[in-house]
Amino acid sequence: MLINCAVYKGGKKLADIRKEDIHNYLGMPGCFVWVALKDATPEELAEMQGQFGLHELAVEDASHGHQRPKLEEYGDSLYAVVHTVEAAGDELKVGELSIFAGRNYLLSVRNRTEQGFTNVRNRTEREPHLLKLGSGFVLYALIDAVVDRYFPVLEDLEDELDRLEERMFAGTPSRENIEALYALKQKLTTLKHAAGPLQETTGKLYGGRVPEICAGTQDYFRDVYDHLLRINQSIDSLRDMLTTAISVNLSLLTIQENETVKRLAAYAALVAVPTMIAGVYGMNFQHMPELKWIWGYPFSLALMVVLDGYLFYRFRKAKWL
Repeated sequence: MLINCAVYKGGKKLADIRKEDIHNYLGMPGCFVWVALKDATPEELAEMQGQFGLHELAVEDASHGHQRPKLEEYGDSLYAVVHTVEAAGDELKVGELSIFAGRNYLLSVRNRTEQGFTNVRNRTEREPHLLKLGSGFVLYALIDAVVDRYFPVLEDLEDELDRLEERMFAGTPSRENIEALYALKQKLTTLKHAAGPLQETTGKLYGGRVPEICAGTQDYFRDVYDHLLRINQSIDSLRDMLTTAISVNLSLLTIQENETVKRLAAYAALVAVPTMIAGVYGMNFQHMPELKWIWGYPFSLALMVVLDGYLFYRFRKAKWL
């Protein structure tokens, strides 16, 4: 589905144009065409390939989707793939943004993502001194917008970890806590799969040899790289904290089980004493001591009570009961 199709010159928007007329503007000096598609069909991509002369391998990747974040050069054009990450209830929804950038055009194709990039277009149109840098600056603006959307997701995951830690120490350690921690770890892995490769990709767009399209925008891509570096460091720190939290929760469960075992052992000892005494007097041998003693029965009961009372005192003092 076509979202936008406009032509720009000297940092200013000339007009919205029909996609059938794109080729008429590609040859105009100082102009570049910016097209945005959403959930593009193979037919639409084939049409764009004909208009812009896109490389067939890049079009094939965009058609199939589910690509790893990457940056590829095809002659004097670039093909970039970045992953969008959006919160969808208790899950993270991963989308994909494919960007074709050439000297006089930029084509963006987003798939499986609800949030669009209209704000990016509005922002760049308000900065004509930067927009006149051409498709290289638009490429930066799109990647920067995707990276900026990682920060709220990361903050939500940090808040979720804080809540789980409070629940873990405030209540009784349970299997549910471990399951929640593992679910959070999966979300962090999802975000890492999006931000990690993108950091490597962005590093190719500043310093040393950079594609001609990105000439003059290296400082902007370095800023994106710094943001991704912060995000990846925060993800790694959170994953370490999660591993520690899981270990602590397992330790608390072990301690809880040990306390239960100690209580059961204490109660078993309390039952064992009268059982032993009653067992001895229940053997009914002919020449047992105190067999015909009038105080034998009260004495055996009193002995049971005294011994159990002593054991109970010792267990309470040892905090087994």
